[in-house]
This record gives sequence, C-alpha cells and structure tokens, in this order.
Amino acid sequence: MTPDILDTMIGAGEASSDPQAAQRHFQAGREAESQLERMTAIEEYRQAVQLGGDPEHVFKLAYLLDLAGEEDEAIALYEQLANGDQPHVNALLNLAVLYEDRSDIGKAEKCLRQVLDTNPTHERARLFWKDVEASKDMYYDEEHARDLAKHNALLDTPVTDFELSVRARNCLKKMQIRTLGDLLKISEAELLSYKNFGETSLVEIKSMLSAKGLRLGQGLEGSYSRARKEIYEELRGKAPESVLNRPISVLDLSVRARKAIQLLNIQTIGDLATRTEAELMGIKNFGATSLDEIKAKLKEFNLELRTLE
Repeated sequence: MTPDILDTMIGAGEASSDPQAAQRHFQAGREAESQLERMTAIEEYRQAVQLGGDPEHVFKLAYLLDLAGEEDEAIALYEQLANGDQPHVNALLNLAVLYEDRSDIGKAEKCLRQVLDTNPTHERARLFWKDVEASKDMYYDEEHARDLAKHNALLDTPVTDFELSVRARNCLKKMQIRTLGDLLKISEAELLSYKNFGETSLVEIKSMLSAKGLRLGQGLEGSYSRARKEIYEELRGKAPESVLNRPISVLDLSVRARKAIQLLNIQTIGDLATRTEAELMGIKNFGATSLDEIKAKLKEFNLELRTLE
C-alpha cells in the first residue's frame, strides 16, 4: 500500500471513528499474530487504524508491515507517529533503522536525536547512534575515495593531450612539465622567466586550466607541497636542519624585502631557499635591490634561491 492510499485510509478512519470496534480488530490482530498468521494480523490492524488511529494500533501495524518488507507503508506510519505531539520512541528508533538502510543518514540522525534529547541515557538509541555515525564515516570515505581517484587521474593527464600551441608545448617539454599535475606546481612568474615563454603562451595555458577549474601554482599551496618537500630534502645536504627551520626574521631583512616574502607565506630560511628569483621578482614593488639583499643573506648560510633547469 502506498503512502497516498494510506493517507486515504487514515482519513476515512478519522471520519468514521469507532474506538470500540477498533479495539476489537486490534485484539483480533494480536490473536492472529500469536498464531503466526501475519497477513491476517496486518489486515486486522489496518481495520483498527482505520476505525480509531490509536498510536499503539498504528505502531503494531507499522511494525508488522516492516517485518513483511512493506517498507514504504511502514515508514509512512512510523513518520505519522514520529511527528505527533508525543513522538513514539520505538517508532523513532525503527524509523531510524529504515532510513539508515536507505542511506538517508541525516534523517536517521534526526530520529535518534529526538530520542536522546529527551532521554540521553537510552541504551538502544545510544548504541544505534554509534552505528549511524560509523555508517556516515564509511559513506563519506567512499565518496572521498572516488573523488580523489578522479582528481588524481586528471592530474596524471599528459599536457600533450590538450590543444596548445607549438611554442607552449615546446616550452613545457623543455621545462620537463609532462602532466597537468606538474603544471600546477609552477607559478606564473616561473613560466614567464623561462626563455621564449611569453604572455600569449601564458594566457593560453591559464585558459586551458581555468576550463577545468584549476590554476597555475595551485599545487604549491599549503605549508609544503610534495614538490617543495622534495626540494627541501635536497637542501639538507647544503645546510643543517637547525638552519633550515630557523624563522625568516633572523635574516633581518629590509621592510620591502620582508613584505614581499610575507606575501608568499614564507616562514623559514629553508622555505625561502625553495623559491626562485622569478617568484620573488613577480611580486609588486619587489626589485633587484631586494633580490640581491635576499641572495646575500642566504649565501651566509651556504644557500641560494632555486634555479630552473
């Protein structure tokens, strides 16, 4: 029976209410249930609900329909009880089970929260809450894994698969940028600093990335990207860890140079050494004087700015 038919049945019951007849059908349903005659019991309970609508009668009908696999009708009845002035606790719990089975975790949580708000120590509700939370985590992990797989597949796409000009292709090849992921690990300033790479090629590449919701330098964001970490590992051969991890403030830079590196979120000497001249020169108001100052400071620690191949 569909929820629409159920509404009609309940509405008809309200119009021809007969509590005594409803109780007789309910008792007949209980007798049939004790004799394991489930379908007969369901029909008797239906008559009881139609004639009276007593919450106990509605719950018994919903419960048997639930056991019989008639989930849609059972849910409609459980929801009727859950939305009443005094929600039926067992109806809320059973409804939460059905919602979880249908992966409607939000509704399942709402039902359990109604129970726990009035009885925080309800053992069955507390145990089932843990199950629902675990199901939510599993569902999220599966979704996240699928999204991550799609993202990684996109980043592994060769740049040769995209429609780029010959000049742009040749420049990327010489810079050893082979995949979309490699392209995200380089900044605009680094691209423009490369020989024969001009504004036209830059616009072309940025447009291609934008169409896929990506942008240059995206792979460099965060404390250290994987690319930055690899470069940082190489620096350990030139300076001890204690030097690389020292804050940038120990360099005692001029105001202009200090503001420039703040824009790049550079926190340590090691982080500064992973940057290129092009990245620094790409910052507004950062000139040759500031560049020479930073290079001289790094040289004191046997370090230098990163250079492109």
